[in-house]
Amino acid sequence: MSIPARFAPSPATLAGENTDIYFLRARQILEAEGMAPDVIMEVFANAEGLLCGMQEALALLAQVLPRAAQVEALPEGAEIARKEVVLRIRAPYPSFALYETALLGMLAHETGWATAARRCVLAAAETPVISFGARHVHPDVSARMEYAAMIGGCAGCATPAGAALAEIEASGTLPHALILCFGDTVAAVQAFDRLMPPSVRRIALVDTFKDEAEESLRVAAALGDRLWGVRLDTPSERGRVTAELVKEVRARLDQAGHTQVKIVVSGGIDAERIRYFRQHAAPVDAFGVGSAISGAAPIDFTADIKEIAGRPVAKRGRIPGLTPNPRLQSWTPT
Repeated sequence: MSIPARFAPSPATLAGENTDIYFLRARQILEAEGMAPDVIMEVFANAEGLLCGMQEALALLAQVLPRAAQVEALPEGAEIARKEVVLRIRAPYPSFALYETALLGMLAHETGWATAARRCVLAAAETPVISFGARHVHPDVSARMEYAAMIGGCAGCATPAGAALAEIEASGTLPHALILCFGDTVAAVQAFDRLMPPSVRRIALVDTFKDEAEESLRVAAALGDRLWGVRLDTPSERGRVTAELVKEVRARLDQAGHTQVKIVVSGGIDAERIRYFRQHAAPVDAFGVGSAISGAAPIDFTADIKEIAGRPVAKRGRIPGLTPNPRLQSWTPT
């Protein structure tokens, strides 16, 4: 299991600046007492989900564990059960004591995002889902959220940083702000078409000034075969995007000979809304999903020391000794 450099931990994480301070104090006490017990720690999830964040967790361990340490882990993107051990570390406790908070946080947040993305992807079946949720989270974590969405099965994400983690190109069209600056949808789309490289899909927002079907026909006539698709993002104040609207836009485009133009739907989309469009046979070619992924609750993970110097241990309520999981894969920190 080789970990790419792009998942390397931040200097703040390595310095323990974002850890619970009691781990810092615990390490200080052990070092002052000359204690470095060899332990086995197990990490498990408190709910089922789609595992994500393991690449980042292993990248951190690679920088802090001694070479003789032993690590077992489930791979990124694995379906996990409640209470299933996803990570096992055998090493002197002071070598990684400082990083429990970070390890659990990486797994908790990214697994929550990936699991939410998977729900939307499963609801959409063969229709692609694009992550648009970076604007709903702090910029320091948006790339990790976008990456987790890709692990969850999304076909694309909006930010360059998230796309770089997933090793893809960022997805995006043109914002309402650009259309408002031009004062006309067609004028903005034509400028986009003139100035953006041919590799960038021409997808026009068509809900800024006029009726969505009318704007779709206008931009399709202006760009012809260069127009990949139109995006319907009708706000809730105007009744949001409905299955009937998608069907009308599709019918009017087809009647005008623009059968190649695809329809992307965004704005308040979640798994339930995706199922609504599918149940009503709305001809959607892609969904843009934002806060349904980015706003997902983390899935809690817990870390327990289960063995010290070969002796099974556990706090009350847990069973001493290792928890069997034949799915764990050995990994060597390098």
